[in-house]
Amino acid sequence: MKDIHAVITWLAVGLLSACGKPPSDHLDGYVETEPVRLAAPVAGRLVELKADFGHTLNPGDIAYRLDTDNEQLSVAEARARIRQAEAQARDLQSGKRPVELAVYEANVRAAEASLHAIEVDLKRQQEMNAQGYVSNSTLDVLKARRNAEAAQLEQMKAQLASARLAAREQAQAAAQAGVDVAKEQQAQRNWLLGQKTVLSPIAGRVEQVYFRPGEWVPAGSPVLSLLGPRAVKVRFYIPEPLLAKLPQGQKIKVRCDGCGQPLDATLSYVAREAEFTPPVIYSKDNRVRLVFMAEAKPLPVQAVHLRPGQPVEVVLP
Repeated sequence: MKDIHAVITWLAVGLLSACGKPPSDHLDGYVETEPVRLAAPVAGRLVELKADFGHTLNPGDIAYRLDTDNEQLSVAEARARIRQAEAQARDLQSGKRPVELAVYEANVRAAEASLHAIEVDLKRQQEMNAQGYVSNSTLDVLKARRNAEAAQLEQMKAQLASARLAAREQAQAAAQAGVDVAKEQQAQRNWLLGQKTVLSPIAGRVEQVYFRPGEWVPAGSPVLSLLGPRAVKVRFYIPEPLLAKLPQGQKIKVRCDGCGQPLDATLSYVAREAEFTPPVIYSKDNRVRLVFMAEAKPLPVQAVHLRPGQPVEVVLP
């Protein structure tokens, strides 16, 4: 398109310079298009091409598919990680298992029995001490043992109570965060899986096909391009003396070979700077050498008659 642009510009300036005035009833121009190139943000092997040259796609139609084997495995792995994280979170929200609790309860009963036996022995020794058969030092040793057994019993009861409780709030919060992370990973992998199927964003005709089924498509590389009716425009050049007659937004007519009646278009863009400006003082005689690039949008229903690079004539008002 740049080459066509340069050639048309050179011809326009040359003709205007040679003739000294623009054509009487029209300005020469050409058709230019801005196709939509459909690409996926992920790489993959092209397994299905839904449209070929000249085919028409509507918005939402499937344009092509890339292989999804790796993405499907990633989604399955993400689901398994969610189940694992949820199981860990549930485990922390409950206490020890019944078998583990039975061990703690048995330890408490054993400590209670040991303390009871020492208290019975201490009572008997105290009675014998009152009769003068047992020394005070022996009683002191038994009292120390009784206190130690009582402390151990309290420790066993505390361990049993702790075993019946769930994990600390911080540990539970960390486990829930792990569940959330696993779900976000699954969402991301589902998104990547969805990117392997490319849909048409517009209604348009397939103009180019860059890959064929079986070929490897790099990430970001377009597989095909679509040309919609709103992507067609007419480019031409306005001589400086005619700028006032062709303001932006002006309704114009466009003639082309095979179009029949002139097509309706709207002047959508007029450049603010001249192109190929000669280094001279702009007198009234040579201002005609200044041209300003302009673009016009034809009506979508009529744009189907125009082809990229096709010469056209813009009818002067």
